[in-house]
Amino acid sequence: MRVLLVEDNRRLSNSLKASLADDGYAVDVAYDGVEGQELAEMTPYDVIILDIMLPRRDGLEVCRELRNQRINTPILMLTARDAIEDRVKGLDSGADDYLVKPFAIDELHARLRALLRRESSDKTGLLTIADLVLDPAAHTISRNSVPIELTAKEFALLEYLMRNPNRLITRQMVENHVWSYDYEGASNVVDVYIRRLRRKIDEHYDLKLIETVRGAGYRMQKPPG
Repeated sequence: MRVLLVEDNRRLSNSLKASLADDGYAVDVAYDGVEGQELAEMTPYDVIILDIMLPRRDGLEVCRELRNQRINTPILMLTARDAIEDRVKGLDSGADDYLVKPFAIDELHARLRALLRRESSDKTGLLTIADLVLDPAAHTISRNSVPIELTAKEFALLEYLMRNPNRLITRQMVENHVWSYDYEGASNVVDVYIRRLRRKIDEHYDLKLIETVRGAGYRMQKPPG
């Protein structure tokens, strides 16, 4: 999943980015409201973490403007103020949730998972396709009840595919959701990771779940019923 983190405190921003990356998220970072809004307008993020007290343009204004533009990406607002009035202002500006500083990193991760669940049809948080089960909270995957070991990036790619069953996913869409702007690697990285997933997810099973749509991209096939 791809996250936009808008936080002007460089130490906190670096810490959050490292923690999110370790959990498989692709993270883009902005340090002021103007830069954050520009990134949110041009990139299809899965969730935005937005501080209220920002240089150049505060988080409340950024949030309101994004909602005015019908950008409905879930927004988790960060605030150093715990007053009811400040929380109300954040939610009224269009934020989906808020977190008061200082906070535990585990709570931040839990809030992000909760926001992603709101976008999913399965409110349990588990992603299930045939006998393949992915648990974002526990960071586990199994097929036919057999655990499967994935790297953080493989996990992120599989989660993205499973959140979009039976939908054509282009290579560009994968890059937009799974890799951040600062990634520097091979141009065929998506194909490489798809091959790795196939070996781990499909190779030993008759029912193949990851389909290649020649010249277009990929599809995670969810059988009916």
